[in-house]
Amino acid sequence: MPRSLRRAFARSAKEVAPELLGQVLARRLSDGRVLRARIVETEAYEQDDPASHAYRGRTPRVRVMFGPPGHLYVYFTYGMHHCMNVVTGPKGTGSAVLLRAAQPLEGMDRMSVRRGTDRILDLCRGPGRFAQAFEVDRSLDGADLVRGSEIWIERDPTAVSAIVRSGPRVGIRVGTDRPWRFWIDGPWVSLSRPAAPSPR
Repeated sequence: MPRSLRRAFARSAKEVAPELLGQVLARRLSDGRVLRARIVETEAYEQDDPASHAYRGRTPRVRVMFGPPGHLYVYFTYGMHHCMNVVTGPKGTGSAVLLRAAQPLEGMDRMSVRRGTDRILDLCRGPGRFAQAFEVDRSLDGADLVRGSEIWIERDPTAVSAIVRSGPRVGIRVGTDRPWRFWIDGPWVSLSRPAAPSPR
C-alpha cells in the first residue's frame, strides 16, 4: 500500500484485498497486551455483488460497510462466529474485505486460550477462528483501523514479497464465479487445498 492507509482503503475491495496480504493486524486487549498476526488470506465484497451484505442497500446491520473507509465491520454468522472485515471504497459505497486467515506473530499464548487449542496452525486459520483468537465481537464494529487504539492495521516493511494467488470465494451460495479470494501460499490459509489457484 504505497499511500496513506486511509486513502488506500478508499478504493474498491478488489484492489484493496490483495494489498492487505502481508500486512499486520494488531489488537490491544483490556489488560494492555497486544496481539499481532500477518494477514495471508482475504476476500473482496462489492455493493453490486449478490454475496455481499450490502447488496440490498444500507440497513442498521451493515451501516458500517458504507463508510468511511478504513474501519472494521464485524458480523455474527451461523449463530456461532464473528467475522472481521476492512471497510473499503468511498464513503457511501458498501464494500469491504473479509479477513479470512493470518499467521500469528505475537500473543500466541493468549490466542491459544481463546481458541482452546495449542495448535498454532489453527489459531487464525479461517475467519471465525481469526476473530475469536483476536477477541473480536460486535462491540468492535466500526472501530478505526487507521488511528484506533484497540485494533489497527500496521504496514510491515520487513514482510517478504510473495506471489499472490486468486480464485473463487468460499462459503457462499452466489457469486462463486468471481475470483475475489486472494491468498499467499502456505500453511496458514483457511483451505489446505485451495481450488484452481491462478497467479496474479
